[in-house]
Amino acid sequence: MGLDHFLGNVQLKQNLLQSLDKGHISHFYLISGPKGSGKHTLARLLAAAILCRQAEKPCMNCSICRRCLEQAHPDFITVEDPDHKRIPVDMVRRIREDMFILPNESDHKIYLFPQELGIEGQNALLKVLEEPPSYGVFILLTENSEKILPTVRSRCRELKLQALPSDLLRSALLREFPKADPADLDAAILRSGGYLGQAKQFLQEGAALPKEAQALLQAFAARDSLALVQTLAPMEKWKRDALTDTLSTSLELMESALALGMGGISATAAARELANRRSSQDIYSAIIALKKALVYLQGNISPAAVCGWLTWQLR
Repeated sequence: MGLDHFLGNVQLKQNLLQSLDKGHISHFYLISGPKGSGKHTLARLLAAAILCRQAEKPCMNCSICRRCLEQAHPDFITVEDPDHKRIPVDMVRRIREDMFILPNESDHKIYLFPQELGIEGQNALLKVLEEPPSYGVFILLTENSEKILPTVRSRCRELKLQALPSDLLRSALLREFPKADPADLDAAILRSGGYLGQAKQFLQEGAALPKEAQALLQAFAARDSLALVQTLAPMEKWKRDALTDTLSTSLELMESALALGMGGISATAAARELANRRSSQDIYSAIIALKKALVYLQGNISPAAVCGWLTWQLR
């Protein structure tokens, strides 16, 4: 049990459990992954596994595990400042002093940093990383480990979270949203990129794919030039950001269809239909065209010119 509750990331969990079973606890962990990938969940489970006193860690039943999962354990301290995007350097300096106060009731004292650390904050933390007390453990969370200074990163054990397979993601979503519309499930899975937290948010807020993205896919699948014109022509008057979002979704659908054609598992019915009606080479060419269109939108080319060019490329 314990870490088995954390979905996917099989190799990461196996390696982590082996280390913990041998009593090999790092002073510094860096959990990296996109928003909704489960960084906070893994951090709480890791803290429970380190502090739990049962034979099987984390047992998930003792008061230590429960308090860690609720972030209410006195030796599992969350370092954050809701009023700032990054943790202020003064707060890091205070934690640096607090670290040398012995744990309240455990063999370890764990500090969780859920917010990004700026350069100054990382440098302040580095002084502890160089000579940590034997009981000290730091858990840093980040969406992009490249933002962490090499001098800090080299001292951390990085736990890099991976996207979940679509079938595993679908099963998890159905357990929590048993009455979800199949089309909404498909859309949430596609738009989440394989991350459960994002998929849940899409279902809660409304996961439906933009109708224009679906229409573009259907027109391309049917080789219907008139439908392509009818879909893209109104978009010529759109603002750049709105057009970018819709074309990005179309690109995700195309890539999903291409993956299916190459033996993968597609997330949506629309992508499955496309894979059945167009060759992998056709879909690949459309993907290249959409990527170029998105690059053009980032430059000085107008939405009208981009839509006109894309109509010609996808016809």
